[in-house]
Amino acid sequence: MHFLPAVPALRPCLTSYTRVPSTSLLPLPAPRPLSLSLSLQRSYPREAETSGQPGALVPFVLMRPMENMEVSEKKSNSSTSKCPDKGMEDIQHKDEVLSDELETVKIHDDDPDSHNAGEKDLNKQTDQSTGVESNPAEENKAIENVPGEEKEAEPVFDGTEIPELEAKSLSHHSLEIDSEGQGSAWPEKAITFKNFVKEKGTVAVSTVLRRLSGKKDEDEQILPDSQQNNDNPTKGIDRPEESLPETKIKKSLQKIGEWSTWNPLSFIKIGRDAASQTKTEQPEATHVQRPVQEPAMKGRIIVYTRLGCHESNEVRLFMHQKRLRYVEINTDIYPSRKLELEKNTGSPAVPRIFFNDLLIGGLSELKALDETGKLADKTNVLLNEEPSPSAPLPPLPGEDDVSGSGTVDELASVSRKMKESIVLKDRFYKMRRFSNCFLGSEAVDFLSEDQYLEREEAVEFGRKLVRKYFFCHVLEENTFEDGNHPYRFLEHDPVVFSQCYNIPRGINDVKPKPLIDIASRLRYLSFAIFEAYVSENGKHVDYRSIHDSEEFRRYLRIIEELHRVELDDIPREEKLAFFINLYNMMAIHAILACGYPVGALDRRKYVGDFKYVIGGCSYSLSSIQNGILRGNQRPPYNLTRPFGPRDRRSKVSLPYSEPLVHFALVCGTRSGPALECYSPGDIDKELMESARSFLRNGGLIVDTESKVASVNKILKWYSVDFGKSETEVMKHAANYLEPSKSEELLELLAGSHLKVTYQPFDWGLNY
Repeated sequence: MHFLPAVPALRPCLTSYTRVPSTSLLPLPAPRPLSLSLSLQRSYPREAETSGQPGALVPFVLMRPMENMEVSEKKSNSSTSKCPDKGMEDIQHKDEVLSDELETVKIHDDDPDSHNAGEKDLNKQTDQSTGVESNPAEENKAIENVPGEEKEAEPVFDGTEIPELEAKSLSHHSLEIDSEGQGSAWPEKAITFKNFVKEKGTVAVSTVLRRLSGKKDEDEQILPDSQQNNDNPTKGIDRPEESLPETKIKKSLQKIGEWSTWNPLSFIKIGRDAASQTKTEQPEATHVQRPVQEPAMKGRIIVYTRLGCHESNEVRLFMHQKRLRYVEINTDIYPSRKLELEKNTGSPAVPRIFFNDLLIGGLSELKALDETGKLADKTNVLLNEEPSPSAPLPPLPGEDDVSGSGTVDELASVSRKMKESIVLKDRFYKMRRFSNCFLGSEAVDFLSEDQYLEREEAVEFGRKLVRKYFFCHVLEENTFEDGNHPYRFLEHDPVVFSQCYNIPRGINDVKPKPLIDIASRLRYLSFAIFEAYVSENGKHVDYRSIHDSEEFRRYLRIIEELHRVELDDIPREEKLAFFINLYNMMAIHAILACGYPVGALDRRKYVGDFKYVIGGCSYSLSSIQNGILRGNQRPPYNLTRPFGPRDRRSKVSLPYSEPLVHFALVCGTRSGPALECYSPGDIDKELMESARSFLRNGGLIVDTESKVASVNKILKWYSVDFGKSETEVMKHAANYLEPSKSEELLELLAGSHLKVTYQPFDWGLNY
């Protein structure tokens, strides 16, 4: 006769079946209705070896060990062999008592005390029983083959569970099972539990994404049922009125769908809406005023302008007020259009406005049409009439653009052949792995064969390629050597191809132009963009129009010429003007390409991860500001300098910090300075004018009556550039205020009666 091994006192949780190869079948009884814990940790399937049909399905119970109980299989077998009759009687008696007690236990959702009392009684009875709960019909058949057992000793706690917390974990999230329909109830509860986990997971994911983006939770966080009402532990997931509402699940899924369809330009709008909602809780403040959409015109309005023209600015303002869409042609950016204008009008004077092929004239003629009411008739004609072939055309892509032109660099051809011939591999060097590398010996072999050189001459030729920024050592330990040193092409650097945005088509093969020439074209182009798409005070930027303009596309072509430009021996004034103008245009490019950052984490990526390749090195907004313009000073709240002692970029840094650059660098914030263009000839004068404009227009406010000075936080973050103490910073700022305000501020500083407060910084987008 075969017996089941002794089973420790366990609490039933789930019923399942397994197929065993034994010759006998002993069915274990199904569990009676109990309070089931949702915190299932482990399952203990047992194999039954009985006499019966082979391959039968044997029900087994997934158990969880009860506290303070341990059953030894060895002791159980010995005890049953000594007194089987007595053990049979004890089991029958104890099971009958347990069945009677279980029938008295009834779980009510509205009576937690009765639930706890019933569960305690159940635990007490189960501790006294060594058998498995069974039905009366099956019990008599099973008792004939099961010997009796003695009372087991108390177990030793091994630290895997906490006995004193076991009752608490069992009392939460309980399920009420119908004893009459138990077989059909389990699948329904399993489906309910699955849906519950799915819904909770959706809300959790949406909450994490919302918090990472810096937004506040728009919906209240759904807590587990046990945390919502700890007084009622029987509140379970099978009560539909207390489960997670479907409306909030739909809202969460809708938000995730909105994030997946991300667009930088629409992200700018979202950032503005979120900022306006954060400022005030009034309902009318949540509706952001947007410009009225202009009606679609079949015709075309062309406006000829030039840089620095006051009347051209007046025409732009007039067009915006009348909400008329127009195409601007700047004759300084498109010199060939100056000849076209002189041919059509007989004079190169600007501004000149064309409605299709009809010449309206200048600013005075445009205002005269508006006063007489004829302007509306002219614009109505444009709605339905297409321009004739004789009408001026908008700027064509690449028109009058010298970007990318020039002679092809012979070294670039050699570098291209080298990339095609040498097999690039991932290599390990000094306990680190470097991707897409080649060895110095492989490069020397190629150059010797391709250029018909000796190995020493091939090494010199390779050093020449390195000095022209075609490739470099992976750790910049040497220029170029013949041997097993790993080298990598510039475009294969992980930082370059993943974070640099001015290298879309690889390294430029054209021979590099002088930096002064590139800086001059960049200055004129940024000046034209600022005049056309930035407000007169420089505080508001029309990002959408910049994104669609031909000037911005030309800017993208200009910055591709910076890959291998030489930055050595550049005068201070040229370096200041070039990097300030590049920083401001680079910030606009980052907003249009990646969207404006909302939270602190996004802002850190915005200034640190958006980069350009300039002179063979990668530069971010932070490295330009703190590494070059501030003389390689630590950024605020950072511990290290941007450039290390062996960094090639440290040679480009200015010898000392330029404090006035903080009033010229614009990263897209509302509390930042005005957006302007700077020239190397008058850079110091223009920086001083920018400092006066910034501090006099809200950057520094002095209240002599209360003896309080309200200062922009830029002076706090970069105080080390203005002075060693707060008093020195205020004295430095007083030089750029009005004479009367400056005297009042200096008097308060002399008497040590001034209290300095810092204004809240508005990180909203300046549009």
